[in-house]
Amino acid sequence: MATIRQISLGVDDDERAGEFWRQALGYVRRPPRFEGDDWIVLEPRPGEPGVAIAMDVSESPAEDCPRIHFDLDAEDRDLDEEVDRLVALGARHVDWPHYPETVPPGGRPYVVLADPEGNRFCVEGRRRSG
Repeated sequence: MATIRQISLGVDDDERAGEFWRQALGYVRRPPRFEGDDWIVLEPRPGEPGVAIAMDVSESPAEDCPRIHFDLDAEDRDLDEEVDRLVALGARHVDWPHYPETVPPGGRPYVVLADPEGNRFCVEGRRRSG
């Protein structure tokens, strides 16, 4: 059975995108595998779970409602604090018309952001206040 080895993210500026996602996820840049290997590929720190993300320079614009996107989990951090941290790193809020009116029982609220390249992603978690 196949497994996901890495996800390639279309970007205009691979250095900028790589730095954002490195800080957002706490990943490390993969060392070059061979001479001339200048791809920016981020990986989880050794022993930590996760999948690698490659910055793939693309001329295609980011989609407003992408069919595939990242879902991040704020885990034990307050959702709004995590969103503020990501915005401070360069993410921006997205006017997202598809938020549910109420969070279903057992569900968690989420916020839609865009990375510095315009790629949409969600952050879900619990709010400690409100």
